[in-house]
Amino acid sequence: MIRIPVPDELAATQLKYNGEAGRAFITALPTRTNDFLDRWNLRVDGRAMHGVTALVLPVRRPDDTPAVLKLQLLDDESEGEPTALRVWNGDHAVRLLDHDPTTGTMLLERLDHTRMLSHHPDAHEATLVIAGLLSHLTAIPAPPGIRRLGDIATAMLNEAPQALHRIPDPVTRTLLEDCTAALREVAPDPGDRLLHWDLHDENVLAATRAPWLAIDPKPLAGDPAFDLWPAINNRFDPDDIIWRFDALTDALSLDRERARAWTLARILQNALWNIEDGDPLEEPDLEIARRLRHA
Repeated sequence: MIRIPVPDELAATQLKYNGEAGRAFITALPTRTNDFLDRWNLRVDGRAMHGVTALVLPVRRPDDTPAVLKLQLLDDESEGEPTALRVWNGDHAVRLLDHDPTTGTMLLERLDHTRMLSHHPDAHEATLVIAGLLSHLTAIPAPPGIRRLGDIATAMLNEAPQALHRIPDPVTRTLLEDCTAALREVAPDPGDRLLHWDLHDENVLAATRAPWLAIDPKPLAGDPAFDLWPAINNRFDPDDIIWRFDALTDALSLDRERARAWTLARILQNALWNIEDGDPLEEPDLEIARRLRHA
């Protein structure tokens, strides 16, 4: 049995966000890792890496092909990832090589984790890279079984009135009420495209077969405009908000008013999570909402 140390940061985030289920996942992780190394006949080929929710282990397949073993807690956000990756089939996204539906464990094409889009020196160019990826990824209808933006929108509209009442500052409360009103306008037509949902510049890696590829989708079926917020928030610059918004809407050929409404809805989603967790609202999000509200 190969000893696989579990990073303290991963254990902490799993406990914070997933409670006892996260604790159980971390406890089982060393055994689960070894089980999949044996099942898929893999050998370890580097040090383990991790994000907020997953352990990623560089490996080699029996034919010496480099890959990564991704182990994560199966939940509402992660369960659609292999489905989306199969649909994209390596086109502008990392390629899925194998998958265990019971645990959500995946074997993925290995990309170059040392060349992340967040390291690109030009923030405008990085925004255009994400715009180009999104224009391809969201062009495809979502397959059955993917979480639906329409359901999420309905839940947000039901939750917002009571949640926003807990915001003490009337100016901020009014701003988020405007976000809610914007969502209410577009919610009846939530769209049906396959969304990545989390395409920020640390979820874009370089590869030998393509300049940039998307990783770590948390897929939804919905309007592509709901995918714009991460690229607007990356390396936050208040004076760049409108430029990035316009660049993204142009690249994806989106209706500007609908795109504005869905981006405000995304900010509302973040705010509702913060309120539920008792955390402060994110000032960059509030500034994005201020600048887009009447843009």
